[in-house]
Amino acid sequence: MARAATTTDAFNAVAEPRRRQILDILAGGERPVNDLVALLGLAQPLVSKHLRVLREVGLVEVRDEGRQRMYRLNGHPLKSIHDWVKNYEQSWTQRFEQLDVVLAELKEAEGGDDGNGN
Repeated sequence: MARAATTTDAFNAVAEPRRRQILDILAGGERPVNDLVALLGLAQPLVSKHLRVLREVGLVEVRDEGRQRMYRLNGHPLKSIHDWVKNYEQSWTQRFEQLDVVLAELKEAEGGDDGNGN
């Protein structure tokens, strides 16, 4: 059975941890492929393969500068991921608020006991 393409959208592209690492590096600014190779500790053909996938979904843009190819992040395609995760923000906020209440109660219970049962 053929594997599904990883280049259909940003969700599939960022599912691979090395691609997320590349995006993290590029979030700090434009880099040539050799910098990415050195920072990731991967072979150049493997880094180029990941960059190709990221380019195909629009997460990375490339420009030629002399003999180097400079890669930079294009965050716009990440908006669909942000929008999807945002749907869970209210749930997380409610759970953290509940946790804050429990922690405050535990802290109060600890502080109310002076070690002598008082």
